[in-house]
Amino acid sequence: MTDNAAPDDSAGRPIGRRIVLGTIAAGIAGLFAAPTLQQKWSDLLGAASQRDPTGLSGLLPNPGGFRYFSVAGSVPEKDASTYKLTIDGLVAKPTSYTLPGLQKLPQERVTHDVVCTDGWRVDQVPFVGVRLSTILDAAGVQPSAKAVRFTCFDGVYSESLTMEQARRPDVLVAVQMLDQPIPHISGGPVRLFVGPMYFYKSAKWLSGITVTDEVIPGYWEEYGYPVDGWLPGEEPAGA
Repeated sequence: MTDNAAPDDSAGRPIGRRIVLGTIAAGIAGLFAAPTLQQKWSDLLGAASQRDPTGLSGLLPNPGGFRYFSVAGSVPEKDASTYKLTIDGLVAKPTSYTLPGLQKLPQERVTHDVVCTDGWRVDQVPFVGVRLSTILDAAGVQPSAKAVRFTCFDGVYSESLTMEQARRPDVLVAVQMLDQPIPHISGGPVRLFVGPMYFYKSAKWLSGITVTDEVIPGYWEEYGYPVDGWLPGEEPAGA
């Protein structure tokens, strides 16, 4: 799956547009040799994806390897003064965090390949943030809790993990990506990062963590994607 991409309806749309986009991509490939042009092209793709409800802009290559998608028509930008993450549901102490509040918590670094079900990947991407288990422990998870649901300030996207998955050490509430603050276009200022799963499980623009008594399928699961989106070789024994 793509990083929060629009549904793939290639079976119902003329293939000609994809071929045209491929031709355009081939024509601009030479631009990627120049770092300044690379950055300009990356910025252009990011801006275009925010105004592209078809998701077709995501088919064009980006020199950094990532492709930009959103399932919402537009996403408001948040910063240190406006961002808030709420923790609620089956917890003893519902609470909320600002961006500075998250940054003050113990930070962990997880480096893992980022893999999309569309076929693109970026190897060994470092993310820094708070372990999700740390946030859950601080909230006091109730005994009846079985899963965690994530919601996003794009107003559309959602995801879920089992409680066992959520407590893995390679699952972060991330505030840095590639050793930089996470930019808006990449799901910042705060996103989920689930290292051992396909990137659609790493919800962008994270704004809510709700502890639940069952797994609630996320946005892409409603379109038939696996609830457990393990990368090949990452699925725990017996899972």
